[in-house]
Amino acid sequence: MSSKVRDYEKLAGDIIAAVGGKDNISEAAHCATRLRLVLKETPAGAKEKVSAMAGVITVVESGGQFQVVIGTHVTDVYKVAAEMLHLENSEDGSKASKGIAAAVIGAISGCVSPIVYVLAACGLLQGALIIATALYPDVVENTTFQVLTYMSWTPFTYLPVLIALAGSKYFKVDTLLAVLCCCALVNPSWGEIAGRIAAGEPLTFLMLPLAETTYTSTVLPPIIVLALLVYVERFFRRHLPEVLQPIFVPLCSYLIMVPATLLVVGPITSGVAHGLSTAFQAFYTHLPWLCAMVFGAFWQAFVIFGVHWTFVPIFLTEFEQVGFSTLQAFCGIAVCAQVGAVFGVWFKSKSKKTKGVAMSAGLTGLFGITEPTIYGITLPLKKPFICACIASAAGSLAASFFGTLYYAFAGLAGLLTVPNAYNAANPTSLTGAAVGTAIALVGAFALVQLVGFEEKVEEPVPEEKEALPALPFELASPIKGEVKPLSACKDLAFASGAMGKGVVIEPTEGKVYAPCDGQVMMLFETLHAIGLKSENGAELLIHVGLDTVKLNGQGFKAYVQGGDLVKKGDLLIEFDIEFIKEKGLSVTTPMVITNADNYVDFIPSTGNHLSGDKVLDIIPA
Repeated sequence: MSSKVRDYEKLAGDIIAAVGGKDNISEAAHCATRLRLVLKETPAGAKEKVSAMAGVITVVESGGQFQVVIGTHVTDVYKVAAEMLHLENSEDGSKASKGIAAAVIGAISGCVSPIVYVLAACGLLQGALIIATALYPDVVENTTFQVLTYMSWTPFTYLPVLIALAGSKYFKVDTLLAVLCCCALVNPSWGEIAGRIAAGEPLTFLMLPLAETTYTSTVLPPIIVLALLVYVERFFRRHLPEVLQPIFVPLCSYLIMVPATLLVVGPITSGVAHGLSTAFQAFYTHLPWLCAMVFGAFWQAFVIFGVHWTFVPIFLTEFEQVGFSTLQAFCGIAVCAQVGAVFGVWFKSKSKKTKGVAMSAGLTGLFGITEPTIYGITLPLKKPFICACIASAAGSLAASFFGTLYYAFAGLAGLLTVPNAYNAANPTSLTGAAVGTAIALVGAFALVQLVGFEEKVEEPVPEEKEALPALPFELASPIKGEVKPLSACKDLAFASGAMGKGVVIEPTEGKVYAPCDGQVMMLFETLHAIGLKSENGAELLIHVGLDTVKLNGQGFKAYVQGGDLVKKGDLLIEFDIEFIKEKGLSVTTPMVITNADNYVDFIPSTGNHLSGDKVLDIIPA
């Protein structure tokens, strides 16, 4: 439960440093509230260190991702982190190393979560139009109403195109090529052809039978298209002459992917989505009370593990198939239950800090975003989370007796999307949604008052800092070469100071020596970076070269290991300068103080230096 933060550059830099630096991050993305990182390895203590940062609610490790829950400011933090990481062109095998379930969840999340706010906005617009229709039936003849109606349906009609825009970044394929392939799927001409097939006319492509599948409002087909496009595009880029690639890579990929989707990929994936949708509808039709209770009780557990994204294709397929969703209403009731529980904590708590966090999280939850509520309050306190799940099950059960359904998609289901349950042909649906939501909100609030929770009240304790010397101390150059200001580094993560304060060295000799007496705190498996802690308490990172993690230790030799005590001048690492340059990588070596906040000033000594020469004066706080 950390406080809000507005220094996004510092927060992004601190997170990157805590998880092992830029070289340890193979992917970065974000959803409504989480910064999602795929790490090559998770450093010991990284989860605890990031969770304790100001501006971070908690950290969740799920689906092969290191998920930093930040809240509604996550977009701002991600933008800064993206500039620091430069991951757009990286190729890494991390996706392939995930399990199948984690890969599926990651792909759906990576393609859908960036556009969820657009879908939520238009879902709210649809809800408002539903209310307008109920109050003024003749409004449907008004052209203003008609324009707003088609506007509200636009992102769902062209959903594959939006998925292509978002998913191209996740899969690292050419964005325009991805959009082109998905535009073909929603081209009105294909809709006409599919209509003729549905009417019984046998149509073929290269003598192969075409299916009547259409792709507006679909999720799975465009995601599979993007996943396959990775390999198709890569194949042509590797085998076509470079001079032909600008034209023929898009052309060949387009000619393969669109027909393959129409003939094979689309019918199969649409069949799977329709099958799952039909199964859930059958479950609800035969045992509506059980379906409602199970879904209402466990929806927020799905959110915790990131599994909730896998239901998005099912929801959208329901709307495409039958015009309503049997399950989304219960999602909204579950969200409102968490809101009721967190307001219950706010009312009962005697801690000003808890009250502040609870109020902020509760207000955010009213808009359908529950991560701050769950991770900031209800889950850490345990009992409020259980109270919310029980109240959600009760509210969902009550709603099921009214035949409650959602007739407009809710990107972020919650209190504001209750009107989405209105339909003139099912007048009790809205009543059920309102009753279920009220039971969830009030029930969770009341249960928290009844059951209570164990709240650890801590007396304010002054932050302990390590004893620092009264006089400045110095660090020697770890490498022979030209010492420059850190701002001269070509890597923004270092140059911006986000990783710490220090200097950057252009080596003329491939040996790294200890710049001070201290202890080796960390040696990367790839041997390209080493972390030290000086006897004065300064925490140092010496990063040999830029992007040299890609060498996997080739060209490096270590003389120490984690935990070793070292003296100033001890040999730590040897590296082959020529080998690194032959691989097209830079040997520029930053040396930074990662706990720079403990010091007030850093005075570099630039120019050519031998290893052991003073290069940095450090002024303690």
